[in-house]
This record gives sequence, C-alpha cells and structure tokens, in this order.
Amino acid sequence: MLAAAVTVAGCSADKGAGDRRASNAQAGPIGLFTTLPILWPEADDIRGLLHGGAQLHWAMPALQNLGEVRALNTLSADPPPLAGLALLVMAQPRVLSPSENVALDDWVRRGGRVLLFADPMLTSDSRFSLGDKRRPQDVALLSPILARWGLRLEFDDRQPAGPRAIPLIGEELPVNLTGRLASTGTDGRCRILPEGIAALCRIGTGRALVVADAALFEPPDSDHKARRAVLEKLVRTVRGD
Repeated sequence: MLAAAVTVAGCSADKGAGDRRASNAQAGPIGLFTTLPILWPEADDIRGLLHGGAQLHWAMPALQNLGEVRALNTLSADPPPLAGLALLVMAQPRVLSPSENVALDDWVRRGGRVLLFADPMLTSDSRFSLGDKRRPQDVALLSPILARWGLRLEFDDRQPAGPRAIPLIGEELPVNLTGRLASTGTDGRCRILPEGIAALCRIGTGRALVVADAALFEPPDSDHKARRAVLEKLVRTVRGD
C-alpha cells in the first residue's frame, strides 16, 4: 500500500536556495497532489525513474523554496493526509472519490488553503497513450467540489489553439485552450478574475484559488524563471503572504 504522504527531498541549483527554503519553513508544509510529471518524470518503470537521466521539473525547486513539499496520493486516509498542511497544490489531479471531496471541503472550510489547477483540455504531451493510468489527467473532472464552492468550469471548443498569456495577479499566466470559471451563485464567495481564467474564493475560514488551465506546467521554450515567478505569486496569494 502506498503511503498517504511522502516528503519530497531535493535541491535547487539556484544560489541561496537552502536559505530561502529555511526562511519559508515557518509558513508550513505544502502538499502536492497531481497527475502531471512534476514529482517524477514520465518513465515506464522504477528503473526508468532512477536511471532515465531526466531533469527535475522546474516547479519542484520553486515549491521547495516556499516550504517543505509533501507528495500526496490520496486526500482521505487515516491519519488524515491534509492535517498539518499550510497549503495544498492540486495540479490537474485525478478524479476525487466521494470521501476525498468531503475531506478536502472540510479541510478548506476549517482554514485550509488550496491552489487548484483544473484544465478542461490538457495540451501537454505525454509518452503514454490514452487510457494508460500513468498518463496525466487529460480532462479535469472536478465538478462536485467546484459546485460545492460555487463554481462551474466551462470550455469553449471554438477557441483557437495555441499558447498565449493572460494577465493574472500582476503576472502573465501562460495558457493554451483554457477553460473558463463561472459563479453558480450558490455556496462560496468567489471573485472571478479576468477572462474567467481563475477564481479566488473564501470558503468557510479557508481560501481557494482555482485556475482553469494547467499549461503553466508545460516545459518552457526558454528560461523557466517567468513561469516560476507566476507559480510563486499564485502560492503567496492564496497563502496570504
């Protein structure tokens, strides 16, 4: 049986990364729940992971500089995997079970902070074919929890494909075939951000920042510093730094 949470060890090549992680430690640990190859690169088996020679995904050092990262493979277990987290980052997660929806909602309403990337049409490439369980989640299927928070995720299939950028919280968010978030006018107090690309919600005593695209995590064509700055700004925004 897989453990509910695993602390991800790693190092950043950036000078002073250790000092920055230490200064952010007081903010508390960050849970990472994702189907994207952020924790580990895509590989056929364990041997491929260990000896594939793939580079560390740029998002891992960015998150590690903001706090201790704990990899989660479930949101509902005993002991509760969300307990003690200061922030949960969900990047194109798999479909949540009913118990996970309840656990996540309860945790946020009691003061938890979640940064959720829910892409209705993932555009990143994968070495695994459709139907392979190792493939990232192609379509975000999170209607139950979004509806609980007063949101609806929409997708316009007539929009042109191709990368572009949308201004978001003082940064330029890279997107591709993006979704759109709309308020259902029910439970939750959400502020819809430009073009419906994101929503910032107060839920109970907690907070959620939902982004309707996950192209941010695609490999950048050039320097990854701009994407890293966007991710760090989003984390700090929902965390309330």
